[in-house]
Amino acid sequence: MTPQKTRLAFMGTPDFAAKILKSLIDANYEIVAVYTQPPRPVGRGYKITPSPVHTLASSHHLPIFTPLSLKGIDEQKQWSDLNLDVAIIAAYGLILPTPILESPKFGCINVHTSLLPRWRGAAPIQRAILEGDSETGVTLMKMDEGLDTGDILLKCPLSIPQKMKATELLDALCDLSSKALLETLPLYLEGKLQPTPQPKDGITYAAKLEKQEGLLDWNLTATVLERKIRALNPWPGTWFTIGEDRIKVLDAEIVPLINHETPGKILDNHLTVACGENALRLLYVQKIGKSPLPADEFLRGYEFPTNDLLHAI
Repeated sequence: MTPQKTRLAFMGTPDFAAKILKSLIDANYEIVAVYTQPPRPVGRGYKITPSPVHTLASSHHLPIFTPLSLKGIDEQKQWSDLNLDVAIIAAYGLILPTPILESPKFGCINVHTSLLPRWRGAAPIQRAILEGDSETGVTLMKMDEGLDTGDILLKCPLSIPQKMKATELLDALCDLSSKALLETLPLYLEGKLQPTPQPKDGITYAAKLEKQEGLLDWNLTATVLERKIRALNPWPGTWFTIGEDRIKVLDAEIVPLINHETPGKILDNHLTVACGENALRLLYVQKIGKSPLPADEFLRGYEFPTNDLLHAI
């Protein structure tokens, strides 16, 4: 089945999904509908703003749908009337009921940013970094009613360098996702690739990120905290408090310590802070409401006396 003869719907919301949609547009697929989250307030001015997928679809004059739910009869009939061959889903943000999943001739294909069954769920990229995984990847999965439990079409591995940040990993996985999808989708639609069940071993869950996870607890090891800083930026970010000020930490490096120091103790005038094991040198920080700065510039206007203790919790 050629792209021009494939009736395809795309469902997604953030930049990651928009880049995948763009690859399908460039490959000349007949995209008969684009589903995305409704426009939402964004930024300090709370300006109502369409999603990146919405903006891209609009620029290409594609039909756009922004339902709050897909559980209603009217929404499901509208979907059924599209007479789809296949739907592609990437970070959409809504649960797909059974009638939605079963309506397209070849089902709904999800682009998931982990090597399933590891890291099923909402935050696979961040959880992989937090856990110290050396490898992740992209899985193309035929969706079923479960949470990322569907049969697998393709798994593409990708190594995670030690210093890689979540934003960098997301970009790498986005490029890999588009490439994998464009190579795999024609084979699947032509019946040359059959989905296979996920392994029963190695299942883990990537829970949704919570804002309080960004608080830096100096009782933890420097290794754990350094991973957290790389994993949780830009959201929810990582921070500590000193006095009444909240200081965001955007980058840091591990400093080995021979002798144990009290967690949270400022060890020098380079913003090196003792942890439960070893220490962290804070490289790039930001006082809330101010611009991010390298640590040495930040310290010109903000005093961190050596041997003081930062809040551990």
